[in-house]
Amino acid sequence: MTSDNIFSGLKVVDFASFIAGPSAAVILSDFGAEVIKVEPPGGDLWRIGHKIPPQPQAEDAYPWHLANRNKRGMALDLKSPSAQQVLERLVKWADVLIVNTPHPARKRLKLEYDDVAQWNPRLIYADVTGFGEKGPDAALPGFDITSYWARSGLLSMTREAGEPPTWPVAGSGDNATAVGLYSAIVTALYRREHTGKGSYVTTSLLAEGVWSASVSIQAALCDAKFFGPHDRKNPANAALNVYRASDGTWFVLIVTPDKLAAVVKAIGRPDLLTDPRFTDPARLVQSMPQLTAILDEVFGSQPMSHWHEVFNGVHVTFGPVRGPQEVIDDPQLRANDIVVPLEGAGGKLTSTISSPIQVHGVAKVPARRAPAIGEHNEEVLDELGFSASEIDGLDASGAVPKAKQRAVAAVG
Repeated sequence: MTSDNIFSGLKVVDFASFIAGPSAAVILSDFGAEVIKVEPPGGDLWRIGHKIPPQPQAEDAYPWHLANRNKRGMALDLKSPSAQQVLERLVKWADVLIVNTPHPARKRLKLEYDDVAQWNPRLIYADVTGFGEKGPDAALPGFDITSYWARSGLLSMTREAGEPPTWPVAGSGDNATAVGLYSAIVTALYRREHTGKGSYVTTSLLAEGVWSASVSIQAALCDAKFFGPHDRKNPANAALNVYRASDGTWFVLIVTPDKLAAVVKAIGRPDLLTDPRFTDPARLVQSMPQLTAILDEVFGSQPMSHWHEVFNGVHVTFGPVRGPQEVIDDPQLRANDIVVPLEGAGGKLTSTISSPIQVHGVAKVPARRAPAIGEHNEEVLDELGFSASEIDGLDASGAVPKAKQRAVAAVG
């Protein structure tokens, strides 16, 4: 692989908090962009994400490193009058500015697009919100669980019939949204390459959630007939269901019509092909519970290793349901650089998750730990052209505390 970085020379300022915006910056950094993470002097709340239930508990600040690796860190108090001069120089330095501050607060902090674009007309201003910029709920606070999952319809559809909505995996909607925001940024960079003009690009957790649920939302738009929530024992289609092997492993099975004959023969039940309950389309609809019960008995008679071999033999689509502790041992992850080494984090955190985009022939930047609060304050200010006395003044005003005063702050 070549060591050339696709985004070498691209400068990004990440003002966003939590996950979606910062993770979009991580993708850019993976391909060589220089990213400065700007957070309040007290630190981004996501620094303690590993301590907030029901997040998995750990001594290492694993969520912080995941969303902020490869970045230099700067602490800036935008409420300080002296902060505006720092903001102006950051914007003039940057190619991309990523923000997710709620718009009312953004206006007070003079961080809106119209506030900063005057300093740099080539700037790509990337904005991520919970519910979009317009409409009655534009100002509502939103996390991926509320905006991406609940409001989009996804949460209502990812549950068993008769069961209440479950609690989705934290960050799952954020990271999907991060890829969308990254795509918007790259689209704007392509436009700038041709026009020389900057852009204001945006997406929302709600828009990304609806896009993820779009097959069903599109069905609703044309007044389609829905089957209701999935019922494992009485599914709409027993060939698309979840079953359990004798060793307790649950697995997803997807048998398309062209594979049906081969699969029932491979599992030792060719009689199903001639059973009138299942060969007559009208009777089949009513007989799904019986067919599911038969398959439950068949699949419960052998361990997953057996079914893995059987399903591979007929080239049918299936997938064992695995927990996080099993996923990290999956050889596919390291073979495809999904899990990669993480430099410098210390503790038990020696690996991290790479962004899901690969460009053949191009190696990503080696992942390195996220910064401590204000770790690179003086370094960045010096690069922006501030003199030593000006840096002292910014420190005295509280706008940009000196890194040496933040040295005791933990990375997490």
